[in-house]
Amino acid sequence: MRRSDDQWAGAGDRHWRGSARLAASCAALFGAMSLLVDWDAGSLTPLRVVLWLGLSAALFTVLLPPRVTAGAGWLAVRGPWRTCMVHTDALTTVWRYDGVSSHLVLRDTYGHRLELDSRVLAANPLIWHALDTGVRRSVERGTLRQGAEVLERLRHHIDDETAQAVLRVSGLS
Repeated sequence: MRRSDDQWAGAGDRHWRGSARLAASCAALFGAMSLLVDWDAGSLTPLRVVLWLGLSAALFTVLLPPRVTAGAGWLAVRGPWRTCMVHTDALTTVWRYDGVSSHLVLRDTYGHRLELDSRVLAANPLIWHALDTGVRRSVERGTLRQGAEVLERLRHHIDDETAQAVLRVSGLS
């Protein structure tokens, strides 16, 4: 018997908690240092305390990475303001933007759109497997009209990285 919250049970980003802790640590350090410097200068007022704490909260929000989760037939990216979710077994288009921050843009038949960093897929095999399984279903159903070659290149890239990591760990490389 499935529970009602099983729809959210799935693979999550293994490195998100560490990144979130780093974001919180940086924001807390910034807030503490700015309050300490302002207090040492003798210019700390209640208004300035609120200002420094607000800037620390803004820094935390900027540094906090989106949380990526995946399950059977879906992929979700949860940011600080909203959650984007696509049905991976009903994808219509996939784009990959390269540059300073390489990211994928996925769109499904229901009109949902999602952006995610492709490095998250390389670092999390369970998320990649869930996406790959959904993409294969989209291809079988004929809904994926644009971007199959993008995902094929990404699949080869991730497989190459995985093989190199295995060789490195085994001492053969």
